[in-house]
Amino acid sequence: MSSEALRTLAVALRPLDRAELARVTRDDGGIDADAALDLERDLALVGTVGIIDPPRTEAAAAIAEAHRAGIRVIMITGDHPATALRIAQELGIAREGDRALSGAELSAMSEQELRDEAQEVSVFARVAPEHKLRIVSALQEHGQIVSMTGDGVNDAPALKKADIGVAMGITGTEVSKEAADMILADDDFTSIVSAVRQGRVIFSNIRKFLRYLLSSNMGEVLMMFLGVVLAGWLGLTGHGETLVVPLLATQILWINLVTDSAPALAMGIDPETGDVMARPPRRSAERVIDARMWGGILSIGLVMAVVTLVAIDMELPGGLIEGDQSVASARTAAFTTLVLAQLFNALNSHSETVSASIGSSSTAGCGPRSPSARRLRWPWCTCRSCRRRSGRRR
Repeated sequence: MSSEALRTLAVALRPLDRAELARVTRDDGGIDADAALDLERDLALVGTVGIIDPPRTEAAAAIAEAHRAGIRVIMITGDHPATALRIAQELGIAREGDRALSGAELSAMSEQELRDEAQEVSVFARVAPEHKLRIVSALQEHGQIVSMTGDGVNDAPALKKADIGVAMGITGTEVSKEAADMILADDDFTSIVSAVRQGRVIFSNIRKFLRYLLSSNMGEVLMMFLGVVLAGWLGLTGHGETLVVPLLATQILWINLVTDSAPALAMGIDPETGDVMARPPRRSAERVIDARMWGGILSIGLVMAVVTLVAIDMELPGGLIEGDQSVASARTAAFTTLVLAQLFNALNSHSETVSASIGSSSTAGCGPRSPSARRLRWPWCTCRSCRRRSGRRR
């Protein structure tokens, strides 16, 4: 558009002067429509101006990352349904052929109809504050954990109702911040996805910590218990004492203070291993230590106890495996074996599904996703990806 056209357009869009304003104003203070139309006669179109508020460039990538993590993203807006649906399709929230529900349609729905629609529709437009509250409630009734973001006063009821209310720290009102559980300092959806990733890493580290510490302690308990119960078979009797324990109290204390504590604390701040965002969300009723984890703790503890008792039996005379050493020597062997077993257990506790010899490539196997996986290709690995790579090398 030329500079002359811009000047003409600016004159056409100028505010009304006093004479023109008096001509179109009625006695009661309203606007006379006929007089206002007279002001718009004999005008020439010199150009149009389009205004767009595009989504942030990183928003689409963050939404794709959320979908990969099993998180469903829903748009609730006051815009026109067609506008909202178009933006949702650009961001990846909706697909071609999806539809948007308007506030008028929501008002005409029963609670059961809304619960059914909330499972399918991802775009809600022209909504009122009470509609947001109904949408959150409908999703929660399906057993879903709902996080609601908002910045206005009318978002406060939905933020309070949601399992995790997230208010905007920059544009958000004080009412929305008071009602929310979290406040975004940068008003960026990417920060929410980053928080989900960090939360999964922290939860994974807690499980690593508990898996290692409990399985190591279980090994010590079973070793002491079985050592006393099976003392006759292990050669722990007849050494001038009524009862010969496998390890002394000072040795157990040393193991707990040094071998157990340091690796466990390191696992608590372990960096991300594997692709945590590729894992599905865990169920809300799932325990931190589930049945599978308890089974692993017991089995690992039993293995540690058995190898430690075998080391004792190999040293002492009169057991299942004949030896010729003293009790002090047998305890030293048991102490060393148990310490080494717990150090191996520290490597094993980094993941429930991936071997330490393969590296932290992913939870799905030992594919070529990480540098550690490419460095550690062991010949005895039998996964399909390693067999294919071995076939190509041959």
